[in-house]
Amino acid sequence: MIDEFAQIIWDYHHLNHKLEKADLILALGSNDLRVADWAAEVYRQGWAERLMFSGNVGALTRGKFAQSEAETFADIAVSKGVPREAILIESESTNTGENIAFSRRVLAAHKLDPQTIIVVQKPYMERRAYATFMNFWPGKRLILTSPPISYADYFTAELPKDLVINIMVGDLQRIRDYPAKGFQIAQEIPDDVWQAYEKL
Repeated sequence: MIDEFAQIIWDYHHLNHKLEKADLILALGSNDLRVADWAAEVYRQGWAERLMFSGNVGALTRGKFAQSEAETFADIAVSKGVPREAILIESESTNTGENIAFSRRVLAAHKLDPQTIIVVQKPYMERRAYATFMNFWPGKRLILTSPPISYADYFTAELPKDLVINIMVGDLQRIRDYPAKGFQIAQEIPDDVWQAYEKL
């Protein structure tokens, strides 16, 4: 039953946006290196000419990487064939709000003002990233995408099922509570999704 309820929440966190041509691919750092792989693949498919990585060190990556999440992800992208000169790095942020604020600062320094942005995130964090971006960076066309991995196939030694479920449940609670705090735009939560939250 746990998997059944978790699958409902997993599906809710997915926005199922279709990729389209954009001005920028912006990948958010994390402990899931598959996000870097997917960001590189989206770039190599030609969806944008610039690829940006954002993130310093978070609770799940402290002591794991030799450098910031953004720099670690950028090295992976280069190893996958992305030209180093196509990459921008923002390596100070420690949460999604800072990802946005500090990335905007780096883009402004390069005289870039992307109108359509492909945001790359972990599969179960698409919706919260979208709600945060829409709140703090209004007026942009956002396309959310994540590594195409199913719930059943997602878990690893670094991202075990119990940890991922806890994060998903916590993010659902933030989706409910954060709009009132001014951190996100409001998102409708269907009854079956909230019931799955309460069961978990």
